[in-house]
Amino acid sequence: MPHEYPEVQRGGSLMLAWQVRGRRVLVVGGGDVAAGRILHVLNADAKVTVISPRDRLNPEVAHRIEQTLVDYVDRKFEPSDLDGVDMVLVAIDDPIASSEIYKLCKERKIPANIADVPPECDFYFGSVHRDGPLQVMVSTNGNGPKLASIVRKKIAEGLPNNLGAAITKVGTLRKKLRKIAPTAEEGPKRMQWMSKVCETWSLEELCQMDDDDMETLLGFYATNKIPEFSEIHTGEGTYEFDGSFGWW
Repeated sequence: MPHEYPEVQRGGSLMLAWQVRGRRVLVVGGGDVAAGRILHVLNADAKVTVISPRDRLNPEVAHRIEQTLVDYVDRKFEPSDLDGVDMVLVAIDDPIASSEIYKLCKERKIPANIADVPPECDFYFGSVHRDGPLQVMVSTNGNGPKLASIVRKKIAEGLPNNLGAAITKVGTLRKKLRKIAPTAEEGPKRMQWMSKVCETWSLEELCQMDDDDMETLLGFYATNKIPEFSEIHTGEGTYEFDGSFGWW
């Protein structure tokens, strides 16, 4: 009997939301590409060091340095710059030097990205749409960065306005739910119930949800039911929350 499992499609990348908060990221270069890399890792709350001669800095990188958002070393790269580093991003117009830096990173087992040289990248940067906590990344696996940008814009055009706000509110609801159902045994039920909320209510309704709506909605958790948004938001429903969550 044949199995209906997803087909393996080899040749892709492992798409991850890499957590680099507080990690030391070294950026070698100070031009346009480096500026984009710096913004990406700053958005992820990394500790960033930029190494580049001052006369090679573009205005955006110079601004980040002036605002002390990054540490700055005014010279070319030296091997000792890799000491204590968790990630390296190279964006310089020197293929030979770039390859040498990549080899040093490989020897030290430091993940590295060499701009515009896919074979010398442990990971790629995709084209990212950002709306608050929402991040949508499109990758062509190094085949066409400009095409990735075009696809990303098409996807973003089809997303509702204020989607990031809706996601933030769902995150708040999850935290409230964990407080009333904190045990590991409740984990599967919590996940299933939150999934049902997201599937039952529209994105617009999730965005309109306020704190009072959340408290009332949580009253349905014990019975594993999801009321219509109109019941909760307008007070038209017949359910009255007694504060017990059905546990006593």
